[in-house]
Amino acid sequence: MQLIGREQERKELEKCLNSQRSEFVVIYGRRRIGKTFLIRKFFDDKFDFSFVGMHNYARQAQLDDFAKALKKYSGNKYALNLKNWDEAFEQLELLLEKKKKIGKKVVFIDEMPWIDSRRSDFIPALEKFWNSWAAFRDDIMFVCCGSSTSWIIDKILKNRGGLYNRTTMQIYLRPFTLGETKLYLENIKCNWDDFQIAQCYMILGGVPYYYSLLESKESLVENVDRLFFSSKNAVLRTEFSELFAALFPNYEKYADIIKLLSTRQEGFTRTQISEKQGFGGSELTKILDNLERCDFITGYVKTGGGNKNKIYRICDFYTLFYYRFIEKNAEAKPGYWQKVFNSTKIAVWQGYSFELLCLLHISQIEKALGISGMVTTASTWRSKNNEAQIDLVIERADRIIHLCEMKFSKNNFVLTKDYEKKLRDRAAIFEAETGTKFAVNTVFITTYGVANAQNYSIISKDITLEMLF
Repeated sequence: MQLIGREQERKELEKCLNSQRSEFVVIYGRRRIGKTFLIRKFFDDKFDFSFVGMHNYARQAQLDDFAKALKKYSGNKYALNLKNWDEAFEQLELLLEKKKKIGKKVVFIDEMPWIDSRRSDFIPALEKFWNSWAAFRDDIMFVCCGSSTSWIIDKILKNRGGLYNRTTMQIYLRPFTLGETKLYLENIKCNWDDFQIAQCYMILGGVPYYYSLLESKESLVENVDRLFFSSKNAVLRTEFSELFAALFPNYEKYADIIKLLSTRQEGFTRTQISEKQGFGGSELTKILDNLERCDFITGYVKTGGGNKNKIYRICDFYTLFYYRFIEKNAEAKPGYWQKVFNSTKIAVWQGYSFELLCLLHISQIEKALGISGMVTTASTWRSKNNEAQIDLVIERADRIIHLCEMKFSKNNFVLTKDYEKKLRDRAAIFEAETGTKFAVNTVFITTYGVANAQNYSIISKDITLEMLF
């Protein structure tokens, strides 16, 4: 499989590989996002040492596997009996010192959070390895990654001990955009049009692993039925049960908050979440931060409200799809998606999901508006009595505000006079309540454009799905 996209990440890795110092590189991002694939493809699987931590393995079992990896890369006949991680890293130092190689010696530790079990002494040993040996050389490229983004940030990037400020490169791997998804699908000979790719994206999001499960000879509907509804053990039906357990300790509270957020399209404030869940303080702050770090939720600032009034919404399409269509269908029903795909409830769900898709492609929207180089602020807005709402408000540095109207339809969207009046009334309420002195206009973001856009002066810009790619 070819490496698709990740151009900036490849440039950063190349820069580290060619530097004149030892490099401590951290790659992080949510589960299934392609961290390991990126590293393996970039280095063509040619490492001077590599090791993968195992989930729920005891400390000694991890050490035994590390010893086997040392045996493999050293060519020794027998594996060592390692008693602790200090010994493990000392042996790694000896292995690397013996290698006669021009350029960087590359060490890759995958799923590092799973190695750091309670009382494992892994982090102190890693600190010693880097601070007393690797950092004094100029030929080591130490690369680590893991799916538990919260662990990576807390234990490595924000470490207050011996690893404080020691990383030399941080690469946060985000989900694919629509454009990257299209390139990936073309690479696997899945030549769907933009509309069908958008429909697929609203189910799978930008997670490369999920797209690797698609069969190019099947339609989107057939793929969804096979992956989610063919049986109780369908591959993406069982994925959810492992998702949070693999990422977070005491994951039940994480799952409860995600489930709560799935119940309301417009999301919840922190105060509302606290009231619903029955706890708050630092515990809730940590959970919300960790869910944001792993790209499961995102916090949208209210227009004029500041960070304290954030609205939290799920931004992971797979999770939304699971709660809407899998959890509520406890029994797997083969052919289910084919039966409901053209129903009203699917159309309603796609309308909401398209709004989220737009919110996750704001940079593409700004490019279509011709303001990609301008300082902007994106926010959401609700009127005081909730009679009007705008899910995307883009405020520009040149004193212009765009109120974005997002509509998903199979054909050109037809704007009626009644709907136009509703939009004008909404804009008037927005101006009155915010007291803005900026010029306010309305932008339409639709799949195929507004059919009669030229007839309505309220439409300042008509952005189509194609522009989001």
